[in-house]
Amino acid sequence: MIVTDLKHIDRQASMTPAMRRAIDFLRRPDIHQLADGRVEIDGDRVFAIVQRYETLTTGGPKFEYHRKYMDVQCIVSGQEIIGWAPVELMTATGAYDADKDICFGTVAAEKWTLVKLRAGQVAVLWPEDGHAPRLAAGAASPVVKIVVKVAV
Repeated sequence: MIVTDLKHIDRQASMTPAMRRAIDFLRRPDIHQLADGRVEIDGDRVFAIVQRYETLTTGGPKFEYHRKYMDVQCIVSGQEIIGWAPVELMTATGAYDADKDICFGTVAAEKWTLVKLRAGQVAVLWPEDGHAPRLAAGAASPVVKIVVKVAV
């Protein structure tokens, strides 16, 4: 997992052609005007999901991981906590869904790390990174986030 400001990501993540397309997309000047939903960047190799939601203050964190894609999660506005743990610490609560490339699970409270992301920051999460997004950083608040999926 890498956590940094979007302006510093070039020095911290390997800039493969697919990753370069993802980062260039996140730096678009119209990023705040994008409608919710999927945005094509490079077919199924690189695409974005624009999301607007309220962060969660109740319930335990719902961890997930992916096998086919890495996530480049960018907070456009607001802030949130993402729980992080190595995927081998996750206990799956269901079967891996290959069509949606997702498996959900739990991680014991003492074994995961809180990561706070603010507007302009990104988290790069590989298939080895279990993560629980959408957690409130204090009170529930609105967030605009773009998750760019990059095929691995």
